[in-house]
Amino acid sequence: MKRSRPRSRAHSLKGRALVALLVMAGAVAIALTMPIRLGLDLRGGTQIVLETKSTATTEADRAATERTVEVLRGRIDALGVAEPTIVRSGDNRVVVELPGVQDPKKAADVLGRTAQLTVHSVLGPAEAAGNEAGNDAEDPSGTDAELVLPDESGQSLRLEAATLTGQDVKGADARFDQQGGAGWHVTVDFKDAGSDRWAEVTGEAACHPAGDPRRRVAIVLDNKIISSPQVDPAVACGAGIAGGSTQITGSFDDAEARELALLVKGGALPVPVETIEQRTIGATLGDEAISAGAWAAVIGTALTGLFIIVAYRLMGALATVALLCYGVISYAALAAIGATLTLPGLAGFVLSIGMAVDANVLVFERAREEQAARTRPSTRSSLTAGFRGAFSAIADSNVTTLIAAALLFFLASGPVKGFGVTLGIGVLASMVSALVITRVLAEFAASRPSVFRRPHITGISTTGPVRDALLRRDPFLMRRPRRWLAACAVVLVAAGSGILVRGLDFGIEFTGGRLIEYSTATQVDADRARDALADAGFPRAVVQSSGDSDLTVRTEKLTNTEAETVTKVIGELGGGTEKVRDELIGPSLGAELRKDALIALGLALGAQLLYLAVRFRLLFGTAAVGALAHDVVILVGVFAWLGKPIDGVFLAALLTVIGYSVNDSVVLFDRIRELLGGKERKTAFARLTNQAILQTLPRTVNTGMGAVLILASLAVLADDSLTDFALALLIGVGVGTYSSVFTASPLAIEMYDRGSGSRPARRTGRTAEKKVPASRAERQEVP
Repeated sequence: MKRSRPRSRAHSLKGRALVALLVMAGAVAIALTMPIRLGLDLRGGTQIVLETKSTATTEADRAATERTVEVLRGRIDALGVAEPTIVRSGDNRVVVELPGVQDPKKAADVLGRTAQLTVHSVLGPAEAAGNEAGNDAEDPSGTDAELVLPDESGQSLRLEAATLTGQDVKGADARFDQQGGAGWHVTVDFKDAGSDRWAEVTGEAACHPAGDPRRRVAIVLDNKIISSPQVDPAVACGAGIAGGSTQITGSFDDAEARELALLVKGGALPVPVETIEQRTIGATLGDEAISAGAWAAVIGTALTGLFIIVAYRLMGALATVALLCYGVISYAALAAIGATLTLPGLAGFVLSIGMAVDANVLVFERAREEQAARTRPSTRSSLTAGFRGAFSAIADSNVTTLIAAALLFFLASGPVKGFGVTLGIGVLASMVSALVITRVLAEFAASRPSVFRRPHITGISTTGPVRDALLRRDPFLMRRPRRWLAACAVVLVAAGSGILVRGLDFGIEFTGGRLIEYSTATQVDADRARDALADAGFPRAVVQSSGDSDLTVRTEKLTNTEAETVTKVIGELGGGTEKVRDELIGPSLGAELRKDALIALGLALGAQLLYLAVRFRLLFGTAAVGALAHDVVILVGVFAWLGKPIDGVFLAALLTVIGYSVNDSVVLFDRIRELLGGKERKTAFARLTNQAILQTLPRTVNTGMGAVLILASLAVLADDSLTDFALALLIGVGVGTYSSVFTASPLAIEMYDRGSGSRPARRTGRTAEKKVPASRAERQEVP
């Protein structure tokens, strides 16, 4: 038995090493062969200007244009274009900016199609002359009048008024029929009411004999019959086709079937649109800003790696190698799914490297505990115990984050949906990095004879300075939890009052603003224009090169005097300057997108609460969510007091802070759960919670330092646009760190006491403790 254990360890190490090699080989291959898309702020892209057109029944006013923006956003998401910018310009124009689109013409065609889907009963054949009359009808959608249209073979058919429209469609998918040989087709599912009408129209058609044109049902898209199949002879007259679904067949290839599916699923535009302009636009950020952000990221990552090496020596060096592997895996995953990388996304990606340190720190601190307890004969056995002991905390914290990422991806849209993708990839890559790659490297190194003889070089043979200080002092932090809650309440009110007193300064993404386009006699460098406008009092102006010699300036809402100042500044730079366009624009993060994001976020928090209630106790989940709400209010309130903008960059930082806060609380509650199930279960809950805090505090400090080093580099070295991002995260990391200890823990203690009889239970716990021989901890506890 003793011989088989080392052999099984060797086999498991080889298995993990093989998995690590396969993952890294695939990641490197993808990273070298598939370049990642860069966003509008880093590279620019394609700008498409659409103009809405009135019909006989619908006026192309501002409301119709706003609805058009939301439909277009859904189509762009279905096209797989990440991080687009879509804004209403004036009353009847929509400006769409797409980063990294390989076929701009195709994108313009897909966006410009009305996609009005209707289903009609066929009344019979018609003369060819009637076809022209049908196309000239006042209602081109065919929803309220008969139509005469040619079918797929060119035969003209008379169609009854539409029985179903795109509003009756629940979903559409492109599928390939391998067994029947029908090739690519589109399956359309109808809603409940639409399902009944579909059964009715097919039941009426089934009353006509086979071969009769009236036995057909015509499916029309944008005034063109795309499919008119005969109802199957097996369908009885009046019964119809139940189930509420149908297939659109034709000679589709895969791209055509997918395009048709996304058009049908995305819904029809409320009014027709016409592409009036298409051009290439430059990046919204200058080369200097991008370079500064990149250098800040490199320096911050290097400092984090150096800190981990100093803290954990050899194991820290191996963890740094694993973190570099994490970076490659994450990059390859983003490239493989076609994600678009923006500058805040790049900063978030680099920050995730600092956050990925957490799993490694959890393992190493747990191994230090095992080594200090003298229950393990070697460094390798301590490491193995560390991985085993830290697994539940790593799994629970990452599962809660994955739940949030999944709900943000499936329910939200726009940049919030993109954040969900990046967050999910980061979590999965972090688990692979820590549980597979770090473990392979660490166990291999620990098994070397030279390391076995010199355990001090591993970095886990000692308890570390933070744990040593805590062991010497053994403070009872949770003696009076209500005082901590009162202190947190004071901070909460002080910060939150900024929202009421100063208000929130929403950025142009939320409020809309003004778009001014200039044609200059000499080409103006966008960087120079940004600097000049910032000096003139417009630091938030977004400046892009547009076309060959045009310049676009997008700002918050301006008075006429301020607009003249902007024009004067551009005129001084470009000589003879002509104002090509000057329009008010709507928000890129519109009301529908904000509503979807709030719903997704609310459901994500509810799902996390449910998971924590199942895995731990309801009181732990409630305490974690309470601490999270505390962190969010403080972060928003501080930004209100500082007068900082609440924009898309802040939104990304806020979502990151939410993930960090929950992660911190889960690690602490995991340790409390472990103590409750062990020898300490009879200890008073306040004392037990205090013990869990002291045991996990070294991990909290070291993980926080890894994140702070990167964020400080971004705040000091990066461009102004990233300074606010880094500031928000620095505040969030600091608040999240103390709230897990001084908000979540006291909340859990108070709820536990209320649920178990409150004060008598606590007095009983203290009495029981005093029966044990006095220790330093007890002497501190006695007043």
